[in-house]
Amino acid sequence: MAHTHHGHEREHHHDHDHADHGHHSHDHHGHDHHRHLSSDLGLVFAIAIALNLGFVLIEGIFGFISHSMSLLADAGHNFSDVLGLVAAWGANVLAARRPSARYTYGLRSSSILAALANAIVLLIAVGGIVVEAVQRLVTPAPVGGVTIIIVACAGVAVNGVAALMLGHRHRGDLNIKSAYAHMLADALVSIGVALSGAVILWTDWLWLDPAVSIVVSAVIVLGTWRLLRHSLDMALHAVPPGIDPAAVRAQLLEIPGVSEVHDLHIWPMSTTSTALTAHLIMPAGHPGDACLSDVATALRKRFGIEHATIQVETGDPAHPCVLVPDSVV
Repeated sequence: MAHTHHGHEREHHHDHDHADHGHHSHDHHGHDHHRHLSSDLGLVFAIAIALNLGFVLIEGIFGFISHSMSLLADAGHNFSDVLGLVAAWGANVLAARRPSARYTYGLRSSSILAALANAIVLLIAVGGIVVEAVQRLVTPAPVGGVTIIIVACAGVAVNGVAALMLGHRHRGDLNIKSAYAHMLADALVSIGVALSGAVILWTDWLWLDPAVSIVVSAVIVLGTWRLLRHSLDMALHAVPPGIDPAAVRAQLLEIPGVSEVHDLHIWPMSTTSTALTAHLIMPAGHPGDACLSDVATALRKRFGIEHATIQVETGDPAHPCVLVPDSVV
């Protein structure tokens, strides 16, 4: 059985001196992308966390003063997002760390875990808001409308600024996108709270505040559900959306000398990079490094697969590959 693995894969993730080794040069793009994201977003995350943490304290204090449960609930929601931002920032930093003897892929997948955690925390926080809103629908309570309007408008400004900073930088990274979704959701909640405070001042409709909270929560859930499904798929190593496994298999079968493709796996290494492994049966033998380089380049250009590992087999019936059936992993 003649086969080749991308033997220097580990070194090529962090050693630019090997850039001329054809089929590995594509890995540098992904690594540089993570390193650039980490350094570029560090200040953005720090500012967003500081702004939101300060606002949580202010909102909590004024919530107690004005006896406003909506402000207190919103403060709790904002605090959950501060934790989400911290997780997203930490994952972004971890994703840029070099591989080690134990973590041979590095810690890139931490970005997937952070995105998944953010989606779950956001849904839990929204659930808390809905429960509180339902209770207030049953037993409306007087609130300080002016205080609600002022504090909620400040929340719109704080979360709007944070969302704008993150929105221009997520570049398709699900982890950063989830943090952006958090800030946008907070801004929507604050708008709803401010509007309800204004109407309550004019009409004394105390039921409007919890009603608006429920509507805004429903909008947030609809947006977060897609994020949850996407991040859960990534955590379970599902083929990333936008990549057709059948098209990848067809392209590999078009390689001259390939008679069969098996043990094909495509999965996300992080929220920005994709890996592939495949066994190619080539009866004529190993096609040479140039062929493997061309295959890796084609996979990167057409499908965005940055980390390809190809094993070549001759199809010797005396030594069949045990991974031939698709049902075997």
